[in-house]
Amino acid sequence: MSRAFVNEDNAAAQADQPVERQVSQQPNRLTAQGLAQLQAKVAQLQQEHSLESAKDDKQRLADLERDLRYFNQRVQSAQVVPPATSTDKVQIGSWVTFANEQDEQQRIQLVGEDQADANAHLINWGSPLGRALLGAQLGDEVLWKRPVGDQLIEVLRIEPEA
Repeated sequence: MSRAFVNEDNAAAQADQPVERQVSQQPNRLTAQGLAQLQAKVAQLQQEHSLESAKDDKQRLADLERDLRYFNQRVQSAQVVPPATSTDKVQIGSWVTFANEQDEQQRIQLVGEDQADANAHLINWGSPLGRALLGAQLGDEVLWKRPVGDQLIEVLRIEPEA
């Protein structure tokens, strides 16, 4: 058999393997609620894996195993931060209301990477907005370095996590 056919067979076998999920290089700091969500995701994936094991869908099992490796690693690397209690300084877990230069206000909560959901106003503390706000104090103006251009924002209110 030609080496070309052997290499094609190897390439086809490798194509069936799921690509590993990339793990962020930033420290995995998160709220207690974020850790609970990660643990719930692991439990859900374990249950799905058990159900799928009885079936003969190797690709689905491989995908579940990849996701289990990723979320187990995220749970193991989790650094739960103390609850945000300050109303003077932005911390992970804080709810922050800020205004831009046009006096448009937004209210967001700084959370861990896996808990982030922009539609729910949950922003990763390591994102450009999160880094701009983290450590800021009430009344501070901070520079939000955005891909579409930097913007000066003012911290109007800081609320502890609920």
